[in-house]
Amino acid sequence: MPATYTPELWHDFFVMVGGAAAALTGLVFVALSINLTTIASDATHRYRAIGTLNGFMAAFALCAFGLMQGQSSQAFGLGWIAVAIYALIVYDYGIAKAQDQGRSRAGLMSYRIFIGNALYAAQIAGATLLALGSAFGIYLASIALVASIAYTTTGAWLLLMGVHRPSE
Repeated sequence: MPATYTPELWHDFFVMVGGAAAALTGLVFVALSINLTTIASDATHRYRAIGTLNGFMAAFALCAFGLMQGQSSQAFGLGWIAVAIYALIVYDYGIAKAQDQGRSRAGLMSYRIFIGNALYAAQIAGATLLALGSAFGIYLASIALVASIAYTTTGAWLLLMGVHRPSE
């Protein structure tokens, strides 16, 4: 039976996705630094910023793990599960804290909360399948990872647009 996860077959994917996640993390960090006072003074902005950086860093970490040689499909799947669960907890904690501290004009849209949770859940499901030996698992988790990066990029855009929203 062929190995479920063969690092050399996934090398280019993880280099590309990890490089994109690292570059986006840096760009968002600079943008956040420029707008630090506004972001720090608004709970929704603050926790969206944390969630955005967390999402990109989780993607980067998963790609780094994906490039490690000599690990089994089970080990990689379990590592992916751990990173995705941690990222999901940080994401949901930020939403709860922002809601608890009061919504800003930027708001927390229910459909975005649902999508963010669904993408982390898909990564966890795919990684679980991978750990159990299903080749389908790495495809599901990888597609969810790429979608999560796109989703997180839109979250960064919403954050920066919210920071620069004119006074009403």
